[in-house]
Amino acid sequence: MNKSEVFQNFFNREKISDFKINNVSINSKELNKNDIFVAIRGGNSFVNEALEKGAFAVYDSEAVKIDEKYAERAFFVKDSIEFLQKFAREWRKNLDIKVIGITGSNGKTTVKDMIYHLLSQKYKGKKTEGNYNNHIGLPFTLLRAEKDDDFIILEMGMSDFGEIDLLGQIALPDINVITNIGESHLEFLKTKENVFLAKTEIIPHIKSTLVINGDDKYLKNVKAENIEIVRALNLRNNEYEDKTSDFYYGDIHFDESGTNFFLKYFGKMCQSTVERNYKTNVLGEHNVLNLVMAIAVAKQFGMEDKIISEAVKNIELTGMRFQIIENGNTTYINDAYNASPMSMKKSLETFSLIFNDKLKIMVLGDMLELGERELEIHRDLFDTIKNTNFDKLYLFGERMKSLLEKIKENMDNGNLENESLKNKEFEYFDEKNKIKDRIREISESKAVLLKASRGMKLEEIIEK
Repeated sequence: MNKSEVFQNFFNREKISDFKINNVSINSKELNKNDIFVAIRGGNSFVNEALEKGAFAVYDSEAVKIDEKYAERAFFVKDSIEFLQKFAREWRKNLDIKVIGITGSNGKTTVKDMIYHLLSQKYKGKKTEGNYNNHIGLPFTLLRAEKDDDFIILEMGMSDFGEIDLLGQIALPDINVITNIGESHLEFLKTKENVFLAKTEIIPHIKSTLVINGDDKYLKNVKAENIEIVRALNLRNNEYEDKTSDFYYGDIHFDESGTNFFLKYFGKMCQSTVERNYKTNVLGEHNVLNLVMAIAVAKQFGMEDKIISEAVKNIELTGMRFQIIENGNTTYINDAYNASPMSMKKSLETFSLIFNDKLKIMVLGDMLELGERELEIHRDLFDTIKNTNFDKLYLFGERMKSLLEKIKENMDNGNLENESLKNKEFEYFDEKNKIKDRIREISESKAVLLKASRGMKLEEIIEK
C-alpha cells in the first residue's frame, strides 16, 4: 500500500477520489496542498488554516468547528498523537527499506550523522532532524520515509521507562545502535542500572542486528536471542578474536587537524581478517568509538572498504559537537549542544591534548537533569579537571558553584595532587556576557572550549 491508502484505512468513510498525500506535517506553517496536517495540542487552533491551504487535517479537539466545504478533508480522532504513532507504525510495515535505530546516553546524534554520511555515499535515505527523537518526533520522521529510499535513521530519546519500548514498537528497526549507558537520565531513572534497563527495551523490537559499545560496563554482557550482536572493542582492552562479528580499533593519534586510527575485523565477504588505517576530520578517542559503530552499520549494508575509507576523511556533523570556529586570534571549540558527566569528561580529555600552542580556556556550564546527586556529580568533575591541560577555567551556572568549591577546598588545604593547578586561573561568572568580555580582553592567541547542557546556551559566548 502507498501512504495514502494506509492513511484512508484508518477511517470508516467513503474513499476520497484521487486522494494522494504529498507530505505529513505537524507544523501548519510548512503546509502545501495535499499535505496531511496532524494537529497536536495547540495545533488544533490551526486546523482551518491548514484546510484553507489545501491540506488534509487530523485533529482531536471537539471545540474545532470545520467549515462545511472542507468537511471531506477533515478527520476527527480521539487522540492525535496516538493516531500519528499508529499511522507511522502501519507505514513502517509497508516499507521495504532498512530502518536504523540509535539510542544511548551520549553520542546519539553524532553516530546518526556519521552513519548517514557513510551510507549516503552509495544509498538514498533520510535521518532524524533536530530533536525529533521522542514519541512525536520519531513517528513524524518515519512518515517522511518513501518507498524509493534505501534507509532511514531514527534517533530515539527517552527520560523514563517505557519510552524506548514505545519507539521500538513503531520503528521496528532492522539495525539498532546503543552507544553507551551513562548518567544522562538520572533525574527520573535514579541509577545507571535503570538507564540500562530502559535503553535495552529496544532489543525485542530489533529485526536483525544490534551494534553496541562492547567496552561499556553495562552493555558488554548484553544478550539477545535471534539477532546478531556486533561490538566495537578497543584493542587496548581486548585481544582480537577471528571470525567474530566484532570491530576492533586502536592506535589512536589526533591533533587539531583530525584523528588517525586502526581498525581490524573479520570480513564476511572476503572471509578473511581486514586491517585498515583511517584518517578522519573528527577529534578524540570517543569519536573514534562513535565512528567504528557507524562503520559497523555501514558494513551491514555491504559497503566497500574503499568507499568508507574515503568517506570518513570528511564527516559532516550537526553543529555544536566539538565544532571548531575561528574568529581572529580566538579558536572556539563549540561543544555546547549538550553535556553529561561522560561527555564532559571526554570533551575535557580531548581538549587537553590539542591547541597546546595557544592559551587554553575552558568555559564549563551546568549539566542538567542529573537528579538528586547533581551537585556531587559536578564536584566529581574535579578528578578530571586536575589532570587536564589548560590555563583558565571559567564556570557558569548554579550547579558549577559546587565544582568551584571543591577546587578551592583542595587549594586551601594544600591537597592538590597536581601541583600545576596552583598556576591556573579559576573564576565563576553569573552572566555569560561577562565571560564573553573577559575572553575579549585577552589579546594573545587562545583556544576556548565551551561545554554545558543545552539549556545553558553557552554558544552565546562566541564572538560573531
